[in-house]
Amino acid sequence: MLSRHASKLLRHSHSRAISNCRSFASANVETDPVERDPAPFFFNEEVQACLRTLTAVDYSKVLRTRRDGHKLKPPEYKFLTDEELEEATKAARRRAEKFLQMPPVVKQRLDPSAPLCEDPALQSHDSVKYVFTDITFGLRDRERFIVIREPDGTLRHASWKERDRLVQSFYPKPERQIQKPKMFEGEYLQDLLNRKEYEFILDRACVQFEPDNPDYQAVTREVYERINAEKHFDILRSTRHFGPMVFHLVWTSNIDNLLLEMIETGRVKDAALLIRLYHMIHPTTKSAVERCEHTDDAEFIVHYARLESTRKDKIQKLLQSYKELQQEREIVAEGIKLAHGISSEITDKV
Repeated sequence: MLSRHASKLLRHSHSRAISNCRSFASANVETDPVERDPAPFFFNEEVQACLRTLTAVDYSKVLRTRRDGHKLKPPEYKFLTDEELEEATKAARRRAEKFLQMPPVVKQRLDPSAPLCEDPALQSHDSVKYVFTDITFGLRDRERFIVIREPDGTLRHASWKERDRLVQSFYPKPERQIQKPKMFEGEYLQDLLNRKEYEFILDRACVQFEPDNPDYQAVTREVYERINAEKHFDILRSTRHFGPMVFHLVWTSNIDNLLLEMIETGRVKDAALLIRLYHMIHPTTKSAVERCEHTDDAEFIVHYARLESTRKDKIQKLLQSYKELQQEREIVAEGIKLAHGISSEITDKV
């Protein structure tokens, strides 16, 4: 174990190195909009509210029985009073909210680049690296100081991959492997994608990686882009991964396929909300700067399609079909009311 003095020294050096990395990242954010940090946008309360609404909670899907290797419990049947039923319903909703907790979207982490010190006297002292790990009880994984002495005498902070491997060795987390599982690589990942195992891949990625891990972000990005290309949005809808996927599509200005899917399935309100979310994150776009005079959701979507979308013709055709279908439904509903002796005037008075 490191001495108290050494630990204090390394703590100061580590904080300074990380601070330098963050300052460098901040500079890139200011000069290059592509390098913006998504975290402040993702954790914004309004953005979170939009993502939760777009997730469209389906309790039968959220609370379904999962075949994850655990032993299934037999169902229980109870006679409940109205008060007990209401309390059980609230408990089920709380469980659903817990299951729908979205994985965070943050910027990719950077490895500290500045060495702590260089000692030429130790050069060629040994042919292997020496690893020094602070194993103080109760520290968070990210607070542990892990330094490496190179064979050339350089003392440096461990890279994030080295930290993950060493922390997992000392303090193993359930279901997490020291080495990256094969399922996240090449043909194995493609096979899972071809079988539409999107939720399984994303769940497993949340267990194996931290949200700022480059491997995690590469895997999730590939899954989101496959879903977007194949228009398999409904597979992730009502899961905790739907919100981050929507945020990724909005962040990368690639919402047209999802917009079309929402209009095709009659989710016009969700489609309008998706565009409003797009305007929150990209407030300088044409459709955000030029205000829409109409309050109707369909006209608002047309406004966006006319100024932003590369598929505006298809969006307008789908919206026209949606309007005609709504008119037919209103005519049918009015006919049913008349058949039952209920006129629209009586209904309005009531």
